[in-house]
Amino acid sequence: MSETTTESPSETAAGRRHAGRTGVFGSLCVMVFLVNIGRVIYAPLLEPFREAFGASAAAVGLLATLAWLGAAALQIPTGYLLTRFPRHWLILASGGLLAAGSVFAATARSLEVLSIGALCMGIASSAYFVAASPLVSELFPARVGRAIGVHGTSSQAAAVAAPLLVGAFFAVAWPVAAWRALFIAIALAAVASTAALFVAARRATLPTAGKLDRDLRAALRRQWPIVATGVAIVGVTALVWNGVFNFYVTYLVEVKGFPEGFARSVLTLLFLAGVPAFAITGWIADRVRFVPLLLSIVGAFLLALLALTVVEGTWAILAVTAVMGYVIHSIFPASDTYVLASVPDENRASAYALFTGVMMPLQAAGSAVLGFLVDAGVAFDAAFRLLALGVGVVLVGLVALYAAGRLPTGANGEPRASADAN
Repeated sequence: MSETTTESPSETAAGRRHAGRTGVFGSLCVMVFLVNIGRVIYAPLLEPFREAFGASAAAVGLLATLAWLGAAALQIPTGYLLTRFPRHWLILASGGLLAAGSVFAATARSLEVLSIGALCMGIASSAYFVAASPLVSELFPARVGRAIGVHGTSSQAAAVAAPLLVGAFFAVAWPVAAWRALFIAIALAAVASTAALFVAARRATLPTAGKLDRDLRAALRRQWPIVATGVAIVGVTALVWNGVFNFYVTYLVEVKGFPEGFARSVLTLLFLAGVPAFAITGWIADRVRFVPLLLSIVGAFLLALLALTVVEGTWAILAVTAVMGYVIHSIFPASDTYVLASVPDENRASAYALFTGVMMPLQAAGSAVLGFLVDAGVAFDAAFRLLALGVGVVLVGLVALYAAGRLPTGANGEPRASADAN
């Protein structure tokens, strides 16, 4: 005779809750793809914009800059808003702003209006990441790294897909300019994904942890060691990375002698290698100590950057590119998990906003720093080695502090205490 098992009411309720959360998580993975597309889509469209508006390279280059400035602008203000409004409300608002910015871009008759669209799309991504990352970590509190990693994989896929998407739209005949059709498609997708998240959130029992997070300044006072350590580990490395990838095509053409078209394909490989890094490193971050993992990633990036300056031959450069792309993209899910899993409910979103609010502008300065060195007459290889030296100095200091027990280690390896864990 077969036996039947009757679930208790609490088990049944827990199953319904987590099933609903899975739907919310799926909607967030779609939204993060779109918001990241919104801030990276301008770079491959600069040449079509030059032709459409008869503008200079500097004028259209400002569009990409505005998208990234917007992405860095509202980290801390969004953290403040999270002390007043639920996480999913701000995520829904970011979806609406993304759609509005896309409409501005699609209907623009001047670079000024197009600039408004670029800035709005960048701000949408800024608000989204600060609001969504804490929510993702709270949906599955026992698997923070894995959830952050899968969410990040969807975001990174957008960076790889952006130039391919542009190519696909320009290969089709549209009743309007191809770039306008692309922005219309982004606007429609943003509206649809925002509506899907709204429906999923209504059907799910969302985490209540955010209700305790009501004081940004208190979070700074209590959690500054975690925030400062995260910035110290990620900040300089991300700054160097920003400079490297923005000048990667130029470097490959001028120093390695690659044709420009092939150099752009190698840049795609640099980002493509990062796609699996998010999910894999997120999974690892749930199982090993945070600080040694992060310091190992920084050290591996330093070695990859130095290797790039000495290797010759196409296959060797491709191999170093793939390794560098995988390693550097590992630092983002690892650092996010370090902050989000280690900070208690009452400070999580505020502390994460402070972390990204300092780290993002620091990262954005990378291109300017490398550009200044090159304009000053420093050769690319020498500039890369100088930047690697800076990373090395910071790394040695952090290793010494960790060995002395002066760095907060974070909390992982076991289910996190959460207001809605039961």
